[in-house]
Amino acid sequence: GAVLKSKSIVLSPGARWREMNVPGEKEYRGKGVAYCPHCDGPFFKGKDVAVVGGGNSGIEAAIDLAGIVKHVTVLEFADTLKADQVLIDKAKARDNIDIMTNIASQEIKATDGKVSSLIYQDRTTGENKELPLSAIFVQIGLVPNSELVKDLVQVTKFGEIEINEKCQTNKPGIFACGDVTT
Repeated sequence: GAVLKSKSIVLSPGARWREMNVPGEKEYRGKGVAYCPHCDGPFFKGKDVAVVGGGNSGIEAAIDLAGIVKHVTVLEFADTLKADQVLIDKAKARDNIDIMTNIASQEIKATDGKVSSLIYQDRTTGENKELPLSAIFVQIGLVPNSELVKDLVQVTKFGEIEINEKCQTNKPGIFACGDVTT
């Protein structure tokens, strides 16, 4: 019940990885489902992995992982990649990266408690297929942790706290910084 008083406050609650929300994702997080290719990529040296997401983060992750793992398959929901062309060209130049578009992840399967495959739907044909792999790196964006302050300061339709060049919000004395902001 304590009350703190201040002339200003800085909000910096960060952001969290956007999830695929498919069966198996939560159950196998840390057992083959990963969100940070730099943190977890070395655990899958010499193995086959997938990157879900064809934006800059996904393609950069695939390029980075290609130097560590045996093979990377990039799976993009849309019919085209959203990444910058220079990154796409770099990924396509690697012989251990395959890129698939029009793909909808359906379920993550495991064997002995570790990720062993991904069931996906080819959105062009409607056919479900299974991709054997050891890890899935989810790279489909971040979700700002702004729930606590969304009624206090102005946020975008994506939940990002709107700030100006001085990190000021629309409320005097309330500032914000980091991944939660525009």
